[in-house]
Amino acid sequence: MDTTKCIAALFDFDGVVMDTETQYTLFWNEIGEKYFPQYPEFGRIIKGQTLTRIYDTYFPDMEEVRQEITDSLNLFEKEMHYDFIPGVVGFMKNLREHGVKMAIVTSSNQMKMANVYRAHPELKELVDYILTAEQVKHSKPAPDCFLLGADILETVPENCVVFEDSFHGLEAGNAAGMLVVGLSTTNSEEAIRDKCSLVIPDFRNFTYEEMRRLL
Repeated sequence: MDTTKCIAALFDFDGVVMDTETQYTLFWNEIGEKYFPQYPEFGRIIKGQTLTRIYDTYFPDMEEVRQEITDSLNLFEKEMHYDFIPGVVGFMKNLREHGVKMAIVTSSNQMKMANVYRAHPELKELVDYILTAEQVKHSKPAPDCFLLGADILETVPENCVVFEDSFHGLEAGNAAGMLVVGLSTTNSEEAIRDKCSLVIPDFRNFTYEEMRRLL
């Protein structure tokens, strides 16, 4: 740990800050049933990736299909329920009291996040920065988004704690050389235990002191 640099917490968004992953799984599973029946859990396969990466990987040279999905997704996100993961607001306030810098690092785009801000205008005040898909060239599982988050918060990877729920996100946090805490909101504790330093179900019983002891 570099004692000359600040401690920072980098939060994924869906499944970490907001309880939205179940809704997305239903949406993308329906897409999978239509275009990829060989993938019965398509919604889980693509978790943590930007829409651009999903399109480039699974829908290359399918412009009409991409537009159809985009239109459906935009409407879906306008009607989604945006509920905080239990305890996350209190945890963020606890970190703020101890001078920890915070960023949300999400694969969501700005259009989707505008829906979130309408539902929760207070979100921007909870963290120092919100990094969206448009700012990152390489999607998770590449570490780019978390490394950029560390740069924005003026710290180094070894001083960062990543909070993630998806396999791609956990992989990205590890690839960035950061300490990773997994949330079992999307995948089971057993499935992600070997991919992070600690697994928690939510933030209700997690504090700054516990996070600090991990570093």
